[in-house]
Amino acid sequence: MGEQILSADLESPTPAIAGEPAAQPVLSSASVWLMAITVGVTVANNYYAQPLLADIAASFHLTVTRAGAIAMFGQVGTALGMFLFVPLGDKFERRALISTLLLAAAGALILVALARNAWWMAAAYFCVGATAATVHVVVPFAAHLASPSQRGRVVGVVLGGLLFGVLLARTFSGAMGAILGWRAVFVIAAAFMLILAAVVRTRLPFDRPEVNLSWLELMRSTWGLVRAHAALREAALLGGLSFAAFSAFWTTLVFYLQSAYGQGSTAAGLFGLAGAVGAAGAPLFGTLASKHAPRVTVGAGLCISLISFLIMGFGGGILAALIIGVIGMDLGVQLSHVSNQTRIYQIDPQARSRLNMVYMVSYFAGGAIGSYLGAVAWHALGWWGVCGFGAILFGIAIFVQIMFGRQTTSRAA
Repeated sequence: MGEQILSADLESPTPAIAGEPAAQPVLSSASVWLMAITVGVTVANNYYAQPLLADIAASFHLTVTRAGAIAMFGQVGTALGMFLFVPLGDKFERRALISTLLLAAAGALILVALARNAWWMAAAYFCVGATAATVHVVVPFAAHLASPSQRGRVVGVVLGGLLFGVLLARTFSGAMGAILGWRAVFVIAAAFMLILAAVVRTRLPFDRPEVNLSWLELMRSTWGLVRAHAALREAALLGGLSFAAFSAFWTTLVFYLQSAYGQGSTAAGLFGLAGAVGAAGAPLFGTLASKHAPRVTVGAGLCISLISFLIMGFGGGILAALIIGVIGMDLGVQLSHVSNQTRIYQIDPQARSRLNMVYMVSYFAGGAIGSYLGAVAWHALGWWGVCGFGAILFGIAIFVQIMFGRQTTSRAA
């Protein structure tokens, strides 16, 4: 079955999906945009700290490497949260599950704002990361509600909201942190979560659970999905490598701006506006992934990101080159990410939450490793260490995709 679907992925941009109704009601634009806003505001919780790391390091007397470890704790928390919570989207009514997780996120953010030492901060930020897994209950929910003809566009819009959240979180926290201090940023974020919990509970469509399995049975079935579908294994590995490079860059950017340009958290946050260009293209990327073979658009995104890291490495001392590199990197990461998720949702309609959990656990595990190793690379080799690390990861990803493509071609033959 896995090989059949993977082969269809290569040969047809819109493979038939067994077990899915031929016709579904069109998902309303209001619901799509509410989901996009929900994932954007929620995922932002994981990235508010990055432009503030220099201020947080000063508050707790931390080195650059230890400050980077705080960002890593958030990513590790998200990976664990996806492992624990995201499969439940196939078992429980999703609207209620999302609202509950948003309330838990508000509590975790308050704990971050009240942190009195580095260990408290790290533990609280780990909890923030765990509740940020809410995003990956929402995305398969959107894919499930969308009709097959609109799925690529809907996934693109919702994931566009996610990337806007990732990037604009830095702009927001950098500006607010400079005015009100870093703790105020997390208090405001907690208020956002409380408002979202109420709106989601009352405005998103009711959704009946798709399966009646215990959590352990869900996890066992997830392992079966991993073994059966080469497309899922490939997407998970490519996503993890991409997000490791992405996180390494954003974790260390504030330190580079301080050393090269004499700028701090506000400037680092403003770079999020440049990166948001990539998020604006998400609906188009989703449409492209639906109309063309997703492996092609994934590969294009990886190549764009690799070239962008080289531009930032060679031209980082020139502000225009740095901005161009940021735009290109985010475009490439977004293109490959949307294409990967569009691709895996074609595998099994009744297991979209579990499929997404496998992909996103790998994605955020890569992000956690990248956040830490990016700080290590900065400490050891400076800016070229960070850009070289990112370029190597995207080079490996391109090689992995080529190898998976050869295996698929030989099996199809």
